[in-house]
Amino acid sequence: MKVICIGAGAAGLFFALNASSKGVEVLVLDSNSKPGRKLAITGKGRCNITNKKLPREFLDHVVRNNNFLYSSLNAFTPFDTMEFFESHGCPLKVERGDRVFPVSDKSSDIIDTLVNECLAKNVMFKDNEQVEKVEKVDENFIVKTKSNTYVCDKLVIATGGASYTSTGSKGDGYKFAKSFNHKITEIKPSLCPIVIEEYIPKEMFDFTLKNVEITAKSKNFKKKIFGDLEFLNNRLTGPIILTLSTLINRIEDDIELSLDFKPALNNEKLNNRILREINNAPNNDVLYLLTKLLPNEIIKFFICHIDLDVKTKLNSFTKEDRNKLVKYLKEFKFTFISLDDLDRAVVTSGGVNVNEINQKSMESKIVKGLYFIGEVLDVDAQTGGYSLQIALSTAYVASKNITK
Repeated sequence: MKVICIGAGAAGLFFALNASSKGVEVLVLDSNSKPGRKLAITGKGRCNITNKKLPREFLDHVVRNNNFLYSSLNAFTPFDTMEFFESHGCPLKVERGDRVFPVSDKSSDIIDTLVNECLAKNVMFKDNEQVEKVEKVDENFIVKTKSNTYVCDKLVIATGGASYTSTGSKGDGYKFAKSFNHKITEIKPSLCPIVIEEYIPKEMFDFTLKNVEITAKSKNFKKKIFGDLEFLNNRLTGPIILTLSTLINRIEDDIELSLDFKPALNNEKLNNRILREINNAPNNDVLYLLTKLLPNEIIKFFICHIDLDVKTKLNSFTKEDRNKLVKYLKEFKFTFISLDDLDRAVVTSGGVNVNEINQKSMESKIVKGLYFIGEVLDVDAQTGGYSLQIALSTAYVASKNITK
């Protein structure tokens, strides 16, 4: 039996090595010059390959269609992923939030492990091969590229989404799915920065504000997320923003954003903290007080957006002023404009409608012998290694179904 897999990302590579290990002839076609292009930049080049959680806990972090993943995630768990890489000479480590990385902090180690195992299993690769058309004729699939025509018994679509187009994720999988009469759920950016109205000075770029809490609310939605936040030009980013983006990318109402700089302290405790600082240095000014409450990198920006005179001496700082400062520290407002462009999103939300896919095999319910795996499906998750695990789990069950 001959199988063609379109796409040499995490899903495509893992499918290929598992299917070929059972004697299936696998050809992987990819538009890039080498496999694993998008894997190379995930996790800022460190590659957060999975999240060390039990399947039932893992699924709580899947934002769309988590029930669809129940079978595949139990068939190939995060612990199976860790065992696979470590048994193939790629040691891993677990960091905060159960995120799993290679010990080397190099995504190339993950890519090399997958590619080397594919080569050991005689997987064939055709790089720089842009697929233009796919169709089924009788019992065979015909795959046409710019320069070649291929014939296979079964076809696997592992093209990824439509984010980071420079890595080859151009949404081709959706086009192929539509040609087989599959429905596509509207695609949206996910795990992406948020564009705001406020000007961010250069000294704040890439600065990490640790242990804060962002709140987003609209007419029928409210969510608080605790963790780290970073700043870019006209944008908020970092783990809590990326996670938030997955939850608000389909909200049509106006969204309000506020930041709690001191989530560990309620208003009363924060007020008492401010009083202590005032009593310790009554002859200093409000600017000095802010240096005791906020990182230096954020103070200038903070001052520009509050209605307080920072030259006021602390011995003249009134109760009303303290209450104002507490409110600014607990509910600092940002003006939401939009999510960032799809091309800057880590993953794509939306994709091939999962109601038309067999969740136990990833085979199309419409076209026999056609499979969809990884990000091309309408499943997406929060940041933390979840998306790559989904790619590996769906690839695994597809390979098992094809080879059984």
